[in-house]
Amino acid sequence: MDGGGQAPARPRAGPTRRVRLRFDGWIAGLGTSSGTRVVLGHWPGSPFGPFSDVMLERPDGPRILLAPSPEIARFVAATYTFDDVQVVPVRVQVAGAEWSVTAAALHLRFTTGRRGPLGHLLGAVPASLAARPAWAAAMAPPARLLGLRTRGSARDGRREWYGAQDLRRITTAAATYEGDDLGSLARVAPPVRFGFGSTPRRPCVVRVTTTVAMRT
Repeated sequence: MDGGGQAPARPRAGPTRRVRLRFDGWIAGLGTSSGTRVVLGHWPGSPFGPFSDVMLERPDGPRILLAPSPEIARFVAATYTFDDVQVVPVRVQVAGAEWSVTAAALHLRFTTGRRGPLGHLLGAVPASLAARPAWAAAMAPPARLLGLRTRGSARDGRREWYGAQDLRRITTAAATYEGDDLGSLARVAPPVRFGFGSTPRRPCVVRVTTTVAMRT
């Protein structure tokens, strides 16, 4: 018999497809005079159910994620870059203009001011339109003039779109981390280095729909 036949073909990997996950809520970004910058995500609507998470960058460089569950920690850490990931309870209370955040060693309180011209402009866009990735892509050029990004690439081949619907300045803030006072409210400078993200230099809270496209 002829023993020189062709080797059996290797099974082909199944086709990959992209799914889009949508997160509706708020992103707050602020700096402190100590140099620590804080980004809060408060998501009443998400594929994981309601949750909040916190990203911190310390003045000496470490980037820290505080996430409320292992599942959320894995998802966020696969999208952005951190030096330390902690699974801890993250509690956010909002009473009018007053925000209170507790996440393990972080205690943060801040107050928002009145909606400015940009906030009024964003609020005039219908929510159904602002939430669409195509709208975020169309707004990318004018947003760059303000130093913002409404779309971009994240880790693991993921893509993101940010559809802003409102913006309010943060007017006062007080925070401690691991028992240390982080100082007074300051600009978000230098910019945070978690990966693709868009936090204005001036502390603010943005009402936003974030869409994440990922391979499955």
